[in-house]
Amino acid sequence: MATINDNYLKLKAGYLFPEIARRVNTFAEANPDAKLIKLGIGDVTEPLPAACRTAIIKAVEEMGDRATFKGYGPEQGYPWLREKIATHDFQSRGCEIEAGEIFISDGSKCDTGNILDIFGKDNKIAVTDPVYPVYVDTNVMAGHTGDADDSGKYEGLVYLPITAENNFTAEIPSEKVDLIYLCFPNNPTGATASKDYLKTWVDYAKANGSVIFFDAAYEAFITDPDLPHSIYEIDGARDCAIEFRSFSKNAGFTGTRCALTVVPKTLTAKASDGSDVELWPLWNRRHCTKFNGVSYIVQRGAEAVYSEEGQGQVKALVNFYLENAKIICDQLTAAGLTVYGGVNAPYVWVKTPNGLSSWDFFDKLLNTANVVGTPGSGFGAAGEGYFRISAFNSRENVDEAMQRITDKFKV
Repeated sequence: MATINDNYLKLKAGYLFPEIARRVNTFAEANPDAKLIKLGIGDVTEPLPAACRTAIIKAVEEMGDRATFKGYGPEQGYPWLREKIATHDFQSRGCEIEAGEIFISDGSKCDTGNILDIFGKDNKIAVTDPVYPVYVDTNVMAGHTGDADDSGKYEGLVYLPITAENNFTAEIPSEKVDLIYLCFPNNPTGATASKDYLKTWVDYAKANGSVIFFDAAYEAFITDPDLPHSIYEIDGARDCAIEFRSFSKNAGFTGTRCALTVVPKTLTAKASDGSDVELWPLWNRRHCTKFNGVSYIVQRGAEAVYSEEGQGQVKALVNFYLENAKIICDQLTAAGLTVYGGVNAPYVWVKTPNGLSSWDFFDKLLNTANVVGTPGSGFGAAGEGYFRISAFNSRENVDEAMQRITDKFKV
């Protein structure tokens, strides 16, 4: 008789965003005339940059000509895209990252889970609380945890609280951990990290033989010149960090799918016999075995991000969403709500008013203002009493949503 992976049975009721969708669908069916505004999931709304569309159209036409047709491409990504990324995103900031250390994929969400394939089952894993749920759920699926307690915390994980008291930046753990998930600008809180702060993590990782999984999916939203965009801006990070990036939020590729993971060739971890093993060949083998590569058409679209036109258009997109975030922060603050984030980040982290729980505030906002956000408790126990609002939407919807919320929730 076939058996299942019992680890899936440990997962809580449902992945956060499907649960949100379920509640929204139930409300919509009961209220078909309600005009819902969704500021929940981090999905973009504005069209792909013109430079990317032009490049994609040209690539489609190439696929219609035998002379320029492309079949299977290199699993790691085409060299011309990897070289552009290395030059523009890393070397221009003083990071010693070469094209051969960059792997093109269909999403950083996928890669932050898939990276566990090359690590052992006995690692002690640290996550922030609140946290992007994928980090936790993929470890549960892989059998790296025990069961969850009543607060939703899984046995075997080390939770690092991020709160208003520590500016939503986790403190270095007092115990030794092996794998560390960091996300900056942070999802869900919108917090950012200074170079000095990241240096403390790099120093800790090097001293303890740890590996940092650094999720930089929102780095394009950093406008403060003193803030780092990559962990590789920190001396020593090549020896202890893997970085994940995406074209989803900066260039609107959420429906087009293109991302990248950086695995430095100097990065090692221990085998069971205690010997040092380079991680690059392991990830390369995993990538080539389980992934056929991002399509030629999409990679040409991503390459156009680095053209002069593409750079200007991407900057305009990012500025548009940052202006949305500013409107959200300003309007909610004026209404008496306490807000965090929304600067150098597309997410606003709101303290729920009047002692409401995260899900109660979600339901009240949905039912009275017809606005959808994300309950903070869905990101972890320390997120209880908070609520995430995404700046990814049209200006019209953001303005309307803020009007509705402030009308209902003036403090």
